[in-house]
Amino acid sequence: MYRTYYLNGNQQTNGNYEVHHGDCYWIKNSTNLKKLGGYYTCEPAVLEAKRQYPGARINGCAYCCPHCHTS
Repeated sequence: MYRTYYLNGNQQTNGNYEVHHGDCYWIKNSTNLKKLGGYYTCEPAVLEAKRQYPGARINGCAYCCPHCHTS
């Protein structure tokens, strides 16, 4: 399914930043989202986030992007 993906600009306690799709429960109240664009899967969204923020530890949300969740 084609969805809009966002990077949560708030760092997680483990040091990661997480990519979420727009329907994810965990970003509903976030005020620090950076729009990454529309994609059919999480993989290109994570790659785009890493391109925009080189050196940042970025992965997918365990709930809405489990295929891209690495830690």
